[in-house]
Amino acid sequence: MAGTFVLPNAWDTGSARLLESLGFAAVATTSSGLAASLGKRDQQVTRDELVAHVAALTAAVTVPVSVDAERCFEDVAETVRLLADAGAAGLSIEDYDPVSATIDPIEVAAERVAAATGSGLVLTARAENHLYGHDDLDDTIARLRAYREAGADVVYAPGLRAPADIARVVAATDAPVNVLAVPGAPPVPELAELGVRRVSTGGALAWAAYGALRDAALELLESGTTTFRNRALTAQEVERAFGAR
Repeated sequence: MAGTFVLPNAWDTGSARLLESLGFAAVATTSSGLAASLGKRDQQVTRDELVAHVAALTAAVTVPVSVDAERCFEDVAETVRLLADAGAAGLSIEDYDPVSATIDPIEVAAERVAAATGSGLVLTARAENHLYGHDDLDDTIARLRAYREAGADVVYAPGLRAPADIARVVAATDAPVNVLAVPGAPPVPELAELGVRRVSTGGALAWAAYGALRDAALELLESGTTTFRNRALTAQEVERAFGAR
């Protein structure tokens, strides 16, 4: 697993503190997890809400925080500046436009990546093809190469699962490659063997936590029992994660 960095995605300050206490060297935010914590759907969070969220996380943990900045809103450079001021160590920018529900033309997307450079933050450029039913690996690779040329430090095509596809991306992009941990994708040790440099979780940890909350609440509602307490954090774990520093 040497050379491969696991980057878990936190959805609030508590989850960020807990992940740090478990030994992760950095955390990232998740747009869908943040949206859920605000009672919203993904891609409905405002820039002000995102910046406030990042400021809260960076104040709460001592490890670097990378930001899922979705499309970086309309003014990319200003969004990057605000996130840098909020204490972010890195951010990602994606090429999906939720307003038009389309993937940006490659030239437009590359220009937006270029606009996000120069801040000193680690910039991850995302090709969203495989999350939206466009399983054209050649186009994905062309996009990632263009984004690298535009100044991205890391490239990322969430949704890739097949080892052969991941290996092609690693070989073709001349950049550190991030892979999203999704069902059907290889585990981290195998991704490391394929040359993947970073593995992130997206909203998976948030949805696992919300799933555990649902199961515990239904147990309480339907049977009146509280066996879910057996899976709760211990007092020592709570103190380690949330105690005074």
